[in-house]
Amino acid sequence: MFTKAIVRTPAKSMINGITSVDLGVPNYELALEQHAKYVLALESCGLEVTILPALEGFPDSCFVEDVALMTSECAILTRPGALSRRNEITHILESLEKNYPTVYSIIPPGTLEAGDIMMVGSDFYIGLSDRTNHSGATQMKGFLEKHGMQAHFIRMSEMLHLKTGVAYLENNKLLAFGEFLTKPEFEKFNILKVSKDEAYAANSIWVNDKIIMPAGFPKTIAMVKHAGYEVIEIEASEFEKLDGGLSCLSLRF
Repeated sequence: MFTKAIVRTPAKSMINGITSVDLGVPNYELALEQHAKYVLALESCGLEVTILPALEGFPDSCFVEDVALMTSECAILTRPGALSRRNEITHILESLEKNYPTVYSIIPPGTLEAGDIMMVGSDFYIGLSDRTNHSGATQMKGFLEKHGMQAHFIRMSEMLHLKTGVAYLENNKLLAFGEFLTKPEFEKFNILKVSKDEAYAANSIWVNDKIIMPAGFPKTIAMVKHAGYEVIEIEASEFEKLDGGLSCLSLRF
């Protein structure tokens, strides 16, 4: 069970954030509203939420998940593959040190963004993507193994991040889309298949037996409810415009 979360307020500069989709420029005021409701959703699941201030020099900094991995034993400061995001790590270190006695760091030539890491108990699935290279993944594997945890590498060819297309919902259930439907590493899970027209809904998060999901994807929401979960729907349109999903917006631990 999670007890805490860290989020970062979106910056006005988010309108200049990295994106590969053509959904228009984010509406900053609407993004703030959606972010505030996201925080309320985390709190409704019993989490104490720390809200960090906006970083105007880093347009994508509200996607705080990418700059650190929080485990039950340690925290790992990442080294983002996106050059414009690399120095974001200096602004999250203090929060990590407040919550963990042990903090590791990914070093060059490794790159790693924690949006490429999915936790399943003491197992961590690490996507090898354009943002996470083999050196970064190998360093992460070593840190995890020091504390009795395991890492498994997943080669990717379609998605920006691993968690763009897959989410672990506990109870051996996996919400998945696209290339992750056929990965042999995921064959042991009961897969809830997300349709192509609702692909964005694959990035949902389990928080203390509730599933926080992006609103507007009725088929996927109905499927998750049918699987026995209580669902909290959150509008996330302005973050979708920047390739960001619900998992990206918080560090949960």
